[in-house]
Amino acid sequence: MFGAAIGLSALLMASSAAFAVLKWVGAAYLLFTGVQMLLSRSRPLAETAVAGSETSLARVFWQGALTNVLNPKVALFFLAFLPQFVAAESAHKTLAFLVLGLIFITSGTLWCFCIAGFAARAAGRIRQSAGAVAWINRALGGLFVYLGIRVAMLEAR
Repeated sequence: MFGAAIGLSALLMASSAAFAVLKWVGAAYLLFTGVQMLLSRSRPLAETAVAGSETSLARVFWQGALTNVLNPKVALFFLAFLPQFVAAESAHKTLAFLVLGLIFITSGTLWCFCIAGFAARAAGRIRQSAGAVAWINRALGGLFVYLGIRVAMLEAR
C-alpha cells in the first residue's frame, strides 16, 4: 500500500521491464516454495514439538510479507482501486491514499484474524496425522510449482 502511494504501482504499469523482473522473481519464489514443500518430510505434531522444529512467528510473517511484495497484483490492485476514492483536486492525495490503504489493511487484518483462528483450530487436528500433512504438502507444493510455471509463462500485455 505504501509502495502504491509513492508511485511504485505506476512504475510497474509503465515499465514492462520492472513488471517482468517482479514476475520472474515471483515465479522463482513460487517454484522454490513448491519444491521445498514437495521435498519436505512430514511428522505428526507430537514429534515436531519434541524435535523443536516449529516455525517461528517471525518466519511466518516474513514469508507472508515476501509473498505480497513479489505479487504484482497487489500493487496493481492498489493502483486501480484506491485512486477512485481520492478527489483529483485534493491537496493531500498521498495522505488520502495512505488513509484509505490503512482502512483497507485494518479491515483485511481483522478478517484474516478470524480466518486464522478457524485455521489454527483445524490445523491442530490435521497436524496429528503425518499422512494428512504429507498429502497437504504434496498437493500445495504441486500447486505452487504449477502456478510458478504459469506465472513465468505469462505474456505482458
